[in-house]
Amino acid sequence: MIGILGGMGTQAGLDFCSKLAKLNRGKSDQNYPLFLLYNKSNIPDRKQNLEKYSKVLKSLVVGCKFLQKNKCKFISIPCNTAHYWYKDLKKIIKVPILNMPKIVYENASKNCSRGSRVGLLATETTIKTQIYKKYFDKKYELISPQKKLQINSVNKSIRLVKMGKTKEAEKAIKPAVNYLLKKKCKKIILGCTELPIAIFAYKSFKNAKASKIFMDPNLILAEASLKRY
Repeated sequence: MIGILGGMGTQAGLDFCSKLAKLNRGKSDQNYPLFLLYNKSNIPDRKQNLEKYSKVLKSLVVGCKFLQKNKCKFISIPCNTAHYWYKDLKKIIKVPILNMPKIVYENASKNCSRGSRVGLLATETTIKTQIYKKYFDKKYELISPQKKLQINSVNKSIRLVKMGKTKEAEKAIKPAVNYLLKKKCKKIILGCTELPIAIFAYKSFKNAKASKIFMDPNLILAEASLKRY
């Protein structure tokens, strides 16, 4: 059984589960994967508690131990920023935890030539802690929007998704996307699990899966989870 530690945010966790289901579309009920979603929405805010590392880690550990206790064979965490705590979390939890940023990097290595510019749209904490940069710097030039655009476009879009205002979020993220396209980025990582919702919510799953420019970590993690399952 797949263990899913969600709640960061709730919409992102549900989006991950939806993608697990859609990747199995057309199969009988019995052929869909067994999974347990723990929507642990009381995990302290990852952005505000960056300096209170142990507080967030403790809550993540409680969530993972719940999934471990309920016979999950491995755990997927559909939150990019939470992977700042991945190294210490892995030391405590006995079952494997899939590493989202690493899996996204491995996906890029198959689909993007060495030395290419890759855009990263993410929370300021994900950028600051370099959870993507430490992988992508090996082969790529990783580019994020400038501070003003980060605040007025990326942060705003993430906030709007959490508020359930998906259409407004889609509009808000466009300036940041256009900035990265002008910078000649070959791929753009939607490095906050709210952002694929903003980009793809009003498009078909088929279009999202076939996107030539956007890399959706939630979808990539869902594919990796099914492969391991």
